[in-house]
Amino acid sequence: MKLSRGIRAAALGALLVMSGCAKRSTEAAGPPQFAPLVTVARATARDVPVYLEEIGRSGAFESVTVTPQISGRITERSFEDGAELKKGQLLFTIDPRPYQAQLDSAQAQAAQSKAALDLAKTQLKMYDSIANTRAVSQLDVETKKNTVAVDEAQVQANEAAVENAKLNLEYCYIHSPIDGRAGMRLVDVGNVVQTNTTGLLLIQRLDPIYADFTVTEADLPEVQRELARGTLHALVRIPADPPNRAREGKLTFVDNTVQNATGTVNLRATIPNGDHHFWPGQFVNVTLVLATAKGAVLIPNQATQISQQGPYVYVVKADDTAELRPVTLGQRQGDDVVVTKGLANGERVVLTGQLTVAPGGKVHVQEPGPANGLGAAPPAQSAAPGDKKKS
Repeated sequence: MKLSRGIRAAALGALLVMSGCAKRSTEAAGPPQFAPLVTVARATARDVPVYLEEIGRSGAFESVTVTPQISGRITERSFEDGAELKKGQLLFTIDPRPYQAQLDSAQAQAAQSKAALDLAKTQLKMYDSIANTRAVSQLDVETKKNTVAVDEAQVQANEAAVENAKLNLEYCYIHSPIDGRAGMRLVDVGNVVQTNTTGLLLIQRLDPIYADFTVTEADLPEVQRELARGTLHALVRIPADPPNRAREGKLTFVDNTVQNATGTVNLRATIPNGDHHFWPGQFVNVTLVLATAKGAVLIPNQATQISQQGPYVYVVKADDTAELRPVTLGQRQGDDVVVTKGLANGERVVLTGQLTVAPGGKVHVQEPGPANGLGAAPPAQSAAPGDKKKS
């Protein structure tokens, strides 16, 4: 019995010794090595726009402040504030009675002068018929001729007075000079308005609409060059819109002066706005597309990293080792970015998992699905004033 206990004690001691040796061996070998799991995307080549990004304001295509062309009291308003107006639509009525009375008086004077002219012509005809008989003197004949000439001038003056009275009567009925949207009325019925002084209403045409913005004088030569080639167009959206909702417009104006205070040049694009998506005075993001870069290399912007030496990406080589590759970046194109130097079409770049990757180390690649982050989205637009990018 004592021997059996001794054998068990010896066996237990041997196991403890072996366990300690195994533990020291494991500690000396360190933790097991493994390849980090990453996802990748392939660099692709396609044609992309070269553009400038600016902040601008939208403005009405036409804007008219309606003022009366005669004085008088407003007797009727024929529209609602904010209504869509058609050219020629009645807006206000000024009391027409004084101007109707002026027209009646002018017409009466015109009729009187015509009657006097008819009499003068009859007398002149009679004098001419007996002038050779010496029953009247030549002076009398000339006097009758003069009377006819004076009466003819008086008829013309009175006819002009009639036309002026008719025009004033027409001015009593104020119509919309353009198609557009009415603002808030500035006077109510009962107010007395003065000729060319009292503002009645602001009307603005919203379709199409302008987008006014600026470019720096440093960018002006390229803008002028592309304008001459006919390649310029603008993409305009409000800041709350996604990039794919930008609307294309035509560059219709480049100012002839560089502003001394800012060193910028005013430009204007005209955009369709049938649904009134844009509103006058609203801030807009403007992407001025200058040209098209052929075969640019793009990768998802998510793949880029920044170090003290500049931007870089991890390139996964054929043997599944990761290479730290410095790159030169161009313009953003939606969720992608142009790589102008350092990367070739078709190379694989690490999309996620960069923090666990060691330069030159092995990686375990998890291939992405059909969507690898590269799309044909239009260029992203900055929301910060003055931000612009050029490749």
